[in-house]
Amino acid sequence: LRVRNKKLYVAAFAAVLGPLSFGFVLGYSSPVIPELRKIGDPELRLDSDQASWFGSIVTLGAAAGGILGGYLVDKVGRKLTLMLCSVPYVFGFTVIISARNVWMLYLGRMLTGLASGVTSLVVPVYISEISHPKVRGMLGSCVQLMVVTGILGAYTAGITLPWRWLAVLCSFPSCIMLLFMSFMPETPRFLLSRSRRSEAVAALRFLRGPHADHEWECEQIEAGVQEEGLNVSEFKNPSIYRPLLIGVALMFFQQLTGINAVMFYAETIFEDANFKDSRLASVVVGSIQVCFTAVAALIIDKTGRKVLLYVSGTVMALSTALFGLYFKTVLPNPNNSSNPDVWATLNSASPGTESSISWLAVVSLGCFVAGFAIGWGPIPWLVTSEIFPLKARGISSGACVLTNWAMAFLVTKEFNDLIAFLTSYGTFWLFSAFCCLNIAFTAFYVPETKGQTLEQIEAYFRRS
Repeated sequence: LRVRNKKLYVAAFAAVLGPLSFGFVLGYSSPVIPELRKIGDPELRLDSDQASWFGSIVTLGAAAGGILGGYLVDKVGRKLTLMLCSVPYVFGFTVIISARNVWMLYLGRMLTGLASGVTSLVVPVYISEISHPKVRGMLGSCVQLMVVTGILGAYTAGITLPWRWLAVLCSFPSCIMLLFMSFMPETPRFLLSRSRRSEAVAALRFLRGPHADHEWECEQIEAGVQEEGLNVSEFKNPSIYRPLLIGVALMFFQQLTGINAVMFYAETIFEDANFKDSRLASVVVGSIQVCFTAVAALIIDKTGRKVLLYVSGTVMALSTALFGLYFKTVLPNPNNSSNPDVWATLNSASPGTESSISWLAVVSLGCFVAGFAIGWGPIPWLVTSEIFPLKARGISSGACVLTNWAMAFLVTKEFNDLIAFLTSYGTFWLFSAFCCLNIAFTAFYVPETKGQTLEQIEAYFRRS
């Protein structure tokens, strides 16, 4: 299988250069915001509110990218849509490099966010449609692996590179992706849906090697390819709306784990635990993400999707519960804990209490990031790329990406208001409750897709 699928890995590598660019976009703000808040040029200097928008406006661009990607992926194909992503990536970073005021920074972030939204939709679809069932889980998990690798790359490079040169570096992966993808095939399923059978056979020959039975696989795919066109009335069909509801719910629950909130506090948690360099602490967090996402990629085709979701949800539920305990102990006065600026309150809390249990915050953070990376980080993206019927794949994937990024924006932007309403420890205990709800949702509604072809998964929803 390894020899026969060698070119499959090359095609998957070319595609996941898109998520690598996506990771650089997400990681760019962490080392850059502190620099821009201290910069001498008053036209570029960020205040607290502007810094918040600089970080979160990417999610708005990505939400728009989900809508655009859902349209393009079915109209022009998976390969061309992915190649087109490189344009807003490069143009966005070019705007940031040449920025003369804050609005140019916002525009650059919005454009790179738009490209990230399209990428987060099309790459999982492309990889799922070109992959052999026995390695689809591993290759699909490489999407999230490359995202966290890009984040780690931005964190690491940000230690030494100034913000303009970091933007130059971040634009490279998308250029390489454009070059590599020009030599890769379109997915056989898309080609067959357009009645381009000879091209589909050629694509299978590239992806499976010359000795595979291309005609047999082509016939299997053709049997599952339905007539072109999707009417609104067809969403009454359970074989279409059930996977759509599962996919949207997976994205909804992924953000309600509190991942963005926990990462928001990461640097300060390490500072309070006497880590001298908060940027180095970000590299530590990024390294944990990369390691455990790699572990998930290696074992997912053996353990299955649901087992890892159970383990991930359990670890995150315990970790966020410990986070709440940490805040409850450090902030014993409920009146003080209603302050939205939690860390300003922490600094005024009892130094002895804080330092004596700072290890609890660090352990909770490490466990939470590891738990998210092994399950609820990569698997929702993988499952949503597997469960949708071919003719509804574009619009359904677009709805999922839109849900994910809209929730990411709400959680990131409204987190301080939530703390003011529920207190800091109450907020993290709420996240713990959502993690428990994730486990129940997985048990009752998420199908196990390990080892099944996309046609078998589609047939499962038609039967049920």
